[in-house]
Amino acid sequence: MNDTLGAAYLGNEYCRFVVWAPRAEQINVRVIAPQEQLLPLIRDERGYHRGTAAGVTPGSLYLYQLDGQKEYPDPASRCQPEGVHGPSSVIDNSGFNWTDHCWRGIAGQDLIIYELHVGTFTPQGTFDAIIPRLEYLQKLGVNAIEIMPIAQFPGERNWGYDGVYPYAAQQSYGGPQGFQRLVNACHNSGLSVILDVVYNHLGPEGNCLADFGPYFTEHYTGPWGNALNFDGPDSDAVRRFFIENALYWLTEFHVDGFRLDAVHAIKDFSAQPFLAALTNAVHQKADRLGRRAHVIAESDLNDARVIQPPVIGGYGMDAQWSDDFHHSLHTLITGEQRGYYRDFGELRHLARAFTEGYVYTGQYSPFRRRRHGNAPRLNTGRQFVVYAQNHDQVGNRACGERLTALTSFAGLKLAACAVFLSPYVPMLFMGEEYGETAPFQYFTSHTDPELAEAVRQGRQKEFSSFAWEGEVPDPQDEATFIRSRLNLDLHDRGRHKALYLLHRELIRLRRELPALAGLNRENTEVIPLIPEKVLYIRRWHESDQAAMVFSFNESRVVTASIPLPAGQWRKLFDTEQEQWLGGGSAVPTTLESAAKNTVTLRPRHCVLFQLQVEEYKPT
Repeated sequence: MNDTLGAAYLGNEYCRFVVWAPRAEQINVRVIAPQEQLLPLIRDERGYHRGTAAGVTPGSLYLYQLDGQKEYPDPASRCQPEGVHGPSSVIDNSGFNWTDHCWRGIAGQDLIIYELHVGTFTPQGTFDAIIPRLEYLQKLGVNAIEIMPIAQFPGERNWGYDGVYPYAAQQSYGGPQGFQRLVNACHNSGLSVILDVVYNHLGPEGNCLADFGPYFTEHYTGPWGNALNFDGPDSDAVRRFFIENALYWLTEFHVDGFRLDAVHAIKDFSAQPFLAALTNAVHQKADRLGRRAHVIAESDLNDARVIQPPVIGGYGMDAQWSDDFHHSLHTLITGEQRGYYRDFGELRHLARAFTEGYVYTGQYSPFRRRRHGNAPRLNTGRQFVVYAQNHDQVGNRACGERLTALTSFAGLKLAACAVFLSPYVPMLFMGEEYGETAPFQYFTSHTDPELAEAVRQGRQKEFSSFAWEGEVPDPQDEATFIRSRLNLDLHDRGRHKALYLLHRELIRLRRELPALAGLNRENTEVIPLIPEKVLYIRRWHESDQAAMVFSFNESRVVTASIPLPAGQWRKLFDTEQEQWLGGGSAVPTTLESAAKNTVTLRPRHCVLFQLQVEEYKPT
């Protein structure tokens, strides 16, 4: 089909409307402003209703009238100026003056991702307010921002996972024009933009899709009720709705990729899975545009099919988040063992995460009480995104505490080293780079009092398996949102400054050392020294070799023997050095090795070495 869903402005005050609504015999477009008119649409045999109206311009407000009774905004609305319960607005994205014509994007193996939430990243909480902070992100060294969902949600405060209009950029953030300005500025600053999209559910308030057609199925349910219909009768149109949505962001907003929320909640047993079709469509469109586009999954299945090529039965997605890496690191850093953390907590778990990407590849999981996962043997390091924190692992704690509140300063430095020295794509959660002290709590601004109360009670029940202490903050209270705002000025003060500079240095080393820049898991040796609670890792690329030692002891100084290959090894980085506010290091600046070397490590200590290659000297 050549006509896209929604309202497409054609110029000269003409606008084409297309909506899929097989449950309605007749749909009328009721244009509210600038002048009222009623346009009957023509229905085809598959339930698509189409029509072209005159006298409609960008900014015109409209609603769909179903069978002369109920009126709703456009399911594919491009703009909701009055929120989820108000009329849709016609927009014209073609008038934006893009200046990123030479932009092609960042290669997957080179990505250094910074996850942020538009509403709390700046005091203003808008797309435009982020633009002056892009220079800060450049200096830090990241080259991609991953933006939490921006689809129109109820009210002005939300994480974004309650969005109900996937095509409409949140109005309180600055709407579609604001988002275009941000993406354009990012590209001109050398930053890719990865958009977090939610294709596994819609929010509960303002969700009217079921009245239009069978967007949902009763065959499967999930945490949010009936699942979206991706494999039942009429599912082709549902698939089109979401695939077209991704292509809309890719073409009209120039985004560089997507993070797909909770793909494990997408129930689809068809022979040609929706996720594979979506990924293929995004890649094909990006190829035609001459740009890179990354499709990154959030999945707790530990199923390598998500990131394997379609030719061997995979979905072909470019990468996935590795929660196993996070959980392994978090439990060693904090000592927490409640809830799903009970599956982790030993050094061998983190060692396995470094080598496999997953920890559970078919073994029994005590938390799940069953076997879990399979082995990603064919997948490279660039297909795993790793992190010490993200919005879920911080915000889905009862009180939203960051790692800053859960471990020591040495622990924060050690966590950063584990992420950035890994053979995977690293990701930071906003403020992590300087040890932000503000929590990131769950906040909403639902207008339905009964729904707001249900959300409050749901949050209380959610944390029962963790038995966390403290009262769960009220998501509806504006103070919960305000507490979650960043205080970026901290990055230039005391320990915060040292931690920020440490992250900058780790990013620099990662880029400049071939052994660290190459993300080949096969070129990685991992040895857990269990009695010493020390992890030894060696990575190499061609002639360049790097070795690193991590001590996960909380308070004990240990001496460990590390099997460095023969040669002279120079110390490049040491978390206990004075510039990182360490307590002093006993590790020498060079090591000569023909067998094993002994190093003395302080608690929560990391050291990085590089093998010195002798220069050729002609006789």
